[in-house]
Formats: sequence, C-alpha cells, structure tokens
Amino acid sequence: MRDDAPAPATLERVRRHLVGLRMPRALEVLDHVVRQVERGEIGTLEAVDALLAEELTLREGRRIKAALQMARLGVVKTLASFDFSFQPSLDRNRILALAELDFIRRHEVVHLLGPPGTGKSHLAVALGVEAVRAGHSVYFASLADIVASLARAEREGSLRERIRFLCRASLLIVDEIGYLPITSGNGNLFFQLVNARYERGAMILTSNRGFAEWGEVFGDPVVATALLDRLLHHAVVVQIEGSSYRLRQHVDLVPDAMRIPAAALSQVPPRRRGRPPKARPAEPNAT
Repeated sequence: MRDDAPAPATLERVRRHLVGLRMPRALEVLDHVVRQVERGEIGTLEAVDALLAEELTLREGRRIKAALQMARLGVVKTLASFDFSFQPSLDRNRILALAELDFIRRHEVVHLLGPPGTGKSHLAVALGVEAVRAGHSVYFASLADIVASLARAEREGSLRERIRFLCRASLLIVDEIGYLPITSGNGNLFFQLVNARYERGAMILTSNRGFAEWGEVFGDPVVATALLDRLLHHAVVVQIEGSSYRLRQHVDLVPDAMRIPAAALSQVPPRRRGRPPKARPAEPNAT
C-alpha cells in the first residue's frame, strides 16, 4: 500500500461524510478512486478532484432534467440532430451563433419563419435546450395554449398573476403562430404579455405566416401592428425555405397550391409613423 493510501478507519469516515453530505455519486466511485491512488495512477489531490467532478456531473444532470421538465419542451431535440443539409437555405453558422445565447442577455426576439415541417419547432426547442444547459429559465408553449391560459386567467380575475408567471422565464418560446386563428380579444391578451416582456425578456416565436398576415392571424390589424412594433424592435428574423422534412418521402403527393411561397413569409407590413394606436381592450368575457 502506498504511503498516501487512506487507512481503513479514514476511508470509513470519508464514506460517512459523503453520506451526510448527500453525495451518492462520489460515494459510488470512492472505492475505484482509492484503488487508483493505491496503484499510483493518481495523487490524493487528483482523487479529491475526481470525486467532486463525478458528483457535480450527477447534480448538473439532475438540474438539467428538472429544468427541461419545467420548461415543458416535450420531446427534447438538439442542434446536433437537426439535418441542415435538408434545408440548404438555412445558414448553419447563424443558428450556431444564436446558440451562444447572446440574444437572451440582450432580451431580443428570434422569429423562425417557414412553411410547415421545415424545422422551426425543432430549432426553437433545440435553442431552448441550450438555454437550459446554460442555466437560463425557459418556458415553451403554443400560441393557442398561451392565449387559452390568459383568457382563463382573465375570467378568473388572475390575469396579472398569469402574465407575471409567463414573464419569469428568461426565454419564452411561443410555437405555432398562425396555425389557429386568434380572436381579437385574445390577441389583445397576447399583446399584454408581449408588452410586459418587451425589453425585459427574450422570446423565440415560430410561425408559418408572414408578418403581413398577422392582422388576419390575430383578428385585428391594430393589435397585430402593436405586437409587431414591439416584436420587431429588437429582433432576429430567420427565414427557412424548403419542403417539409416530415413529408420528404411523399413530396410528390403534396399539391403545389398547398406549398407556401417563401417570399410571402418575410413580408413586413409598413410601420406607421410614431407609436401605433393602442390595442383595444379585450371584452370583459373574451374567451
């Protein structure tokens, strides 16, 4: 036995300390690390480092798992699993730059625009995963789910609390803008959320509809203009052109009339001079 190998009594005391400190992973690898010390493969300081590193890795994994569940990201998707070769119009380096998460620190809004199946939600979730790993709080929901929760909170008299909850996350991801129509009253509720987060928290929005169509999406051009005024002020717009990844094996079966022209997605309605008119308040019983 090497001179720096721990005595049996000391080793047992270390085990008790690890149990008391609730360090299960360090306790699990303790015997292996001690054998490395006895064989002269590592020194005592390196042994301490190895034990702490194992425990830290376990705890970080638990933190990420819990944070992903709280973020409601559903099926976890990563940038590594995204097929950039299938969407040649997409600038891979630009997406990787977004993954550095500077847009979160600058409270910017990232718009991911493109036809259905082009990877918008995948990229949104993947950026959310990167944010969670970096220690940022994230919340993911479809636009339909968000406005439904806001409408319910308004009916119950807890709208302010619900908006405050949705403002807690450093990054709010709003998926599927344009897939379902929104009433003007609910559009106003979403505006209140956007206004509350404006220049205070980052967002990622995915949509298959161009900005010029938002008046139709939200049932009111005034509300849409007010939304765009804030959502495009500090914004990064990523346009994805191409076919649906999900339908890649059946592309010949999709009629041309059902394919969304890429140019239509990037149209931005002309902005009025000065601030846009205030969004009309929602009806008391808006749903």
